[in-house]
Amino acid sequence: MKIYRQVFSPIQVNTYILKGNGRDCIIIDCGCYDSNEEQRFEIFLKSHDLKPALLLNTHCHLDHVFGNGFMNRRYGLKSRADELDIDNLKSAPAHALIFGLSMDMPPETGEPLKDGDLITLGNMECEVISVPGHTAGSVAFYFPSACAVFTGDALFAGSIGRTDLGGGDFETLVKSITTRLFTLPDETVVYPGHGPETTIGHEKKTNPFFN
Repeated sequence: MKIYRQVFSPIQVNTYILKGNGRDCIIIDCGCYDSNEEQRFEIFLKSHDLKPALLLNTHCHLDHVFGNGFMNRRYGLKSRADELDIDNLKSAPAHALIFGLSMDMPPETGEPLKDGDLITLGNMECEVISVPGHTAGSVAFYFPSACAVFTGDALFAGSIGRTDLGGGDFETLVKSITTRLFTLPDETVVYPGHGPETTIGHEKKTNPFFN
């Protein structure tokens, strides 16, 4: 599996593009904010001969769903997210105003995600891991064969997600990370919603929230 990263919007969200053994690819957290970023994203996809076939959301805060409308219009995709995060999806336009930004109401999501779901596209398979705490419906996507986990805003390199927004809870987030993410193999590469990648083993040893 090949993993590409594009960074979008004034909030600098990581959008991941995952390619298996064909043209079809998985998009995680499409953050395209405006038409210029949408064009840049399309150019990237065409240059790598990629066709978006699945759109996943780790959670539905505004920066992670900026591009959902574009993906729906251009590729006919509805995002898959946990039902517990739908309130964040619906409040995203109002939340954007707080940051001095604007956005249309994102389209409705498709089939909801649940903890333990297995998602397959071509030779790529991931497990949905519920990691509430940053939001009530935050999930991570774990690809065992690639030794990779996409954690959204739950776990970052040297930090964890903020818990002062709707649905956030510090104790819940710490528990999610220790019982669901830190049980993955130490060599698992963590691809967060913002900033650089890290590994599970490195965060267990050095993350100040756990040491």
